[in-house]
Amino acid sequence: MKRKKITLWGVLYLWISEAIDKFWLWLISKIFAFLIAVFMSLQGRRMSHNNGIAGQGWLHIVDDPKFPEHPFFRKGETFPVRIRHASAAFLDDAMNCIRSISIKFSHHHLKSPFDIEMNTGVTGLFWSAASFIAFARNRQEKWGVEYVEYNRQYPEGLEGAKISVRRHATSFHNLHYYCKTPFLFIGKDQIKRYAKYRVLPADNEKESGIDLHPSDWDLSNQRILPHETRGRNFLKYEYEERVRKKEAKYRLQIQTRVAADDDDPEIFNNMVPWNEDIFPWHDLAHFHIDHTLDWKESTLTTFSLNNMPKTLGVLPAKSIYDYNSLNYMRKHSEIARKARLLSYKIWGMVPPIPDNDNRNCEEWGQ
Repeated sequence: MKRKKITLWGVLYLWISEAIDKFWLWLISKIFAFLIAVFMSLQGRRMSHNNGIAGQGWLHIVDDPKFPEHPFFRKGETFPVRIRHASAAFLDDAMNCIRSISIKFSHHHLKSPFDIEMNTGVTGLFWSAASFIAFARNRQEKWGVEYVEYNRQYPEGLEGAKISVRRHATSFHNLHYYCKTPFLFIGKDQIKRYAKYRVLPADNEKESGIDLHPSDWDLSNQRILPHETRGRNFLKYEYEERVRKKEAKYRLQIQTRVAADDDDPEIFNNMVPWNEDIFPWHDLAHFHIDHTLDWKESTLTTFSLNNMPKTLGVLPAKSIYDYNSLNYMRKHSEIARKARLLSYKIWGMVPPIPDNDNRNCEEWGQ
């Protein structure tokens, strides 16, 4: 069997095609971040997860790590830690929402050597920059009902929503949070690996809020239930009380796998969890939150995937269809974070979420 000849023109064509794909990814990421900065951040709003509460404490890297040694995650080392729990995307804790935890190895609201962001559920609602743009374009939110068309067009996203939303959560603390798209991990042995992260409650408290049999409509209708008795800020109040009484304690875990030249692209797909029997989770650190922060400091707190050592950073992406393009877009959204902080200096802080305002809304004053 004759081998196909690779001509100079063929190589040039491939190189140009890849360069164009990368350019479009860069351009779309920059345009999207700019639009968010202008139409949301300069109004004092995050792109999502505006409804949150932050706290501070201390994080301790485990003394007997089972994961590959890394110069940043040195065994036994202690870091200051600041976290923020939030609900996406509405200003009402009782709605059917994804919940999140964001972590920074710092007590500063912005500067940090390591930040990581996670949401509930082992899979996501979108898996690439292209699918995220479709997700955003098809939101069509109206008083708590949204993504009807997206869920119809993208059943994979609907399945991800079934796994990720937590209507009946009783606490931010007892949920399980996952960083679904992998990151780079190059340890002391200089072997290239990929890593995922998750956070669990330290006391193994059972996860709350899981609906085992949601209907498709339940995933689009995120409105509060009829005759809802839980208040608009009940999760934030519960968390404040929990931390005040006994602190909130967590386990940060890591899952690693060795990279290969012929890696299946599906290992980067956040809709496909890694097999835990082959790639087990190991404790990376234990951390506790000993006090919560006020509304102003919680609102100022921001997280960035640019706050990472190079050996733990974002994996390169080749196009808007690349699974790693999600983290690429997040990394290139710095302008939106800076614009939001600038808006507070110009216009002042957004007000705290009132208890007695309209329900089922995502913006102040709706």
